[in-house]
Amino acid sequence: MKSAIVIGSGFGGLALAIRLQSAGVQTTIVEARDKPGGRAYYWERDGFTFDAGPTVITDPACLEELWALTGRSMSEDVTLDPVHPFYRLNWVDGTNFDYSNDDTQLRSEIAKLNPDDIAGYGKFLDYAEGVYREGYEKLGHVAFLDFASMIKAAPALAKYQAWNSVYAMVSKFVKSEKLREALSFHTLLVGGNPMTTSAIYALIHKLERDGGVWFARGGTNRLVAGMVAQFERIGGVIRLGDPVTRIETLGDRATGVVTKSGLTIQADAVATNADIMHSYRDLLSDNRSARRAVNRLERKRYSPSLFVVHFGIKGAWPGIPHHMILFGPRYKGLLTDIYDTGVLSEDFSLYLHHPTVTDPSLAPEGHSTFYALAPVPHMGKFPMNWDEVGPILEKRILDEVGRRLIPDIHERIVTKFHYAPADFATDLNAHMGSAFSLEPILTQSAYFRVHNRDDSIPNLYFVGAGTHPGAGIPGVVGSAKATAALMLERQ
Repeated sequence: MKSAIVIGSGFGGLALAIRLQSAGVQTTIVEARDKPGGRAYYWERDGFTFDAGPTVITDPACLEELWALTGRSMSEDVTLDPVHPFYRLNWVDGTNFDYSNDDTQLRSEIAKLNPDDIAGYGKFLDYAEGVYREGYEKLGHVAFLDFASMIKAAPALAKYQAWNSVYAMVSKFVKSEKLREALSFHTLLVGGNPMTTSAIYALIHKLERDGGVWFARGGTNRLVAGMVAQFERIGGVIRLGDPVTRIETLGDRATGVVTKSGLTIQADAVATNADIMHSYRDLLSDNRSARRAVNRLERKRYSPSLFVVHFGIKGAWPGIPHHMILFGPRYKGLLTDIYDTGVLSEDFSLYLHHPTVTDPSLAPEGHSTFYALAPVPHMGKFPMNWDEVGPILEKRILDEVGRRLIPDIHERIVTKFHYAPADFATDLNAHMGSAFSLEPILTQSAYFRVHNRDDSIPNLYFVGAGTHPGAGIPGVVGSAKATAALMLERQ
């Protein structure tokens, strides 16, 4: 294989392209939008920098690898600053819980909720370490192309009771309801319902404890820019603002792509970091096997969407940490509304991102940048007009942040805008506006997820949230490692 095309420049696409180019494969990234990054897009408004997300960087070692492939260091292009605490969890009764990997401090926080749970937390940590070893270290960067590979992994999955949900497993170890929420909410960061996502995802706790939580100075967009710099430095080509409209095939081979501008680019292999349904339904609409794949994908369960309010305000807020989770009055009921019944609830839980407490350069002097994110049902479950619903929900979210943290928030706002499920669908071709692609339940994981290499078109590959191992920066960077290994073995 001498040449490859990667469709889309999200973290998965960039990581794959760097790996291919590092191995001597002439690689071209074709990106639809005016900036690279996919979901890690950004806006500059009124002197404020707003990251679209993701904002939580874990396992920096998986990123470092992308520079080390060519003997360079990530620090040449990107500065990562530690975030402490990792998150402050806040409940409606005013309880705060600072979550970090400082063991003494963390056990003190647990003791505030329930001293009897300190021992149970230790046992949970042992469990998380085990699933991290089996689920992430051993399986997180390896493709599952056939059922035999799943059978091979089955004993480890059984040993760690992968059929249980994260919440159910956490509940075996600790009794405090608040602590159960504190140890299970992480699956929401990769699109999973803590009540149904496989307990294997408890590995996120171990991932954070070992590797820390980090923020790229200048915003997540600077990590994207650093990856682009590394890719171009080693000879890669990135083409922006020209969406791929078709993946061309001849028989059972992908031959290249056609873009909106009419450009045809040919290559020995094509990899897509685009939405999986968009890739199969729209980009491969002429291909018979792809149409069969669309029928299968339509029956799958998709992760919820997100509603994000970006706002820049007057004043500095040293008392509000970088990451906060503002839990609403309900946990399980709210999750049922979002994932199952498709109700836009009166109440909500919020993830509050406050990057200027770590990096003041993201706002004008004396100002702060924030975003407040609420998981909401995807458009398949809640097919409302977001032009009408958006402004109402935006005000309710800002009211809640004001009630709990910034009393005069509305008077302080300099600039604001929101990003809704319809925007995910329009800007990112996300199926039903899903923010994380396929829901990470056990029956949609590993072999049961979209394969890293297509079953019928052997030089067509997939990378990103829809394929193994799933969403989140470590997940999609891991998918790139698995996909690159498949592509390079065919050289």
